Amino acid sequence: MKVLMFGWEFPPFNSGGLGTACYGLTKALSRNKVEVTFVLPRTEEVKSEFVKLIPAEDSSLTMVEIDSPLIGYVSSKEYQSERHALGGHRSIYGKNLFAEVERYARKAASIAAKYKHDIIHAHDWLTYKAALKAKEVSGKPLVVHVHATEFDRTGGNGVHQYVYEIEKEGMRKADAIIAVSNYTKKKIVEHYGVNPHKITVVHNGVDLNKTHFDNTKQGLFNHKVVLFLGRITLQKGPDYFLYAAKKILDYNRNVAFVIAGNGDMQPFLMEKAAELGIADKVLFTGFLRGEDIDKAYQMADVYVMPSVSEPFGIAPLEAIRNGTPAIISKQSGVSEVLTHCLKVDFWDVHELANKIIGVLEYKELQQELRENSAKELPKFDWDGPAQRCTELYTKLTKT
Repeated sequence: MKVLMFGWEFPPFNSGGLGTACYGLTKALSRNKVEVTFVLPRTEEVKSEFVKLIPAEDSSLTMVEIDSPLIGYVSSKEYQSERHALGGHRSIYGKNLFAEVERYARKAASIAAKYKHDIIHAHDWLTYKAALKAKEVSGKPLVVHVHATEFDRTGGNGVHQYVYEIEKEGMRKADAIIAVSNYTKKKIVEHYGVNPHKITVVHNGVDLNKTHFDNTKQGLFNHKVVLFLGRITLQKGPDYFLYAAKKILDYNRNVAFVIAGNGDMQPFLMEKAAELGIADKVLFTGFLRGEDIDKAYQMADVYVMPSVSEPFGIAPLEAIRNGTPAIISKQSGVSEVLTHCLKVDFWDVHELANKIIGVLEYKELQQELRENSAKELPKFDWDGPAQRCTELYTKLTKT
């Protein structure tokens, strides 16, 4: 089975969970003897690890580069900055984000003609037009993989019509849709009018074979540590994390709150922390990569994911892999499948604070969560999602 896959980020230089998911899925697909040609806007950032084959000794994943400034989770403003950095005077780049999406699509047509494939697999809206062009050229079945919708990214407020229309067109013209959770499937049916029978739910996984560090919890300034790790955007609910921090610190000042990541809400959060009088208890680390992510989890006494709308959420699984209990939003896909964690509505700051205090103060609760979630973790291996994708590929190619 040969798959032509369109994405827009891949580790080690990724901006969020989609790149992590693409890595885990393609690696597992290669173990299933599925040959993946992975098309990226640009690949110079990953050449140190991924040149032709990933990994060279046992993978059938080939990286194909289209010279483009498209990057993960990019906004129109950020696209303009990236375009300028690459030499914006060069006429080959689209004048704005949406023109670049169109140019990427035109390039995809030549890629589809060059590389043999049985299936086209596209990740999120930036790649849908490219995948549709590839489908026009080869006539092969198209699978669109929905990791997030415009309604997740905006919280339903200020949905960009152009992005919505691309998502809707991709879903309508695709032969099948993969949703990362039932939560996401429901949104697709509700907001895009898609027949639910067209949608296959494939939950994400986590890399269980990743090298671990010493799992010794190290306090920060002799404080208990509460961790938020993710993009600092509306979708991820970092403001609710901060408001919960204020309630906890009113009760116990011997707690430190670490916010790891970057995003458009960071200036607001910094100002709000100062306004709330807790700036000395809140540490902003910036975006973390590689080993630093695992070290952050291992430093923390509890990880919190207060997302407003989280299609899945791999981070809690990464936290558990590092021996850290997780508190997660009920408005998340991972809450459908993860049992041994604490769950809370993102907006219920009082209850979120109570649950954090409970984990910090009751060692028995922390230990139970840690031990039982570790036992649950093996079911989240990427081989399961890869197998379900392979079954869908087979079904489509036989239709």
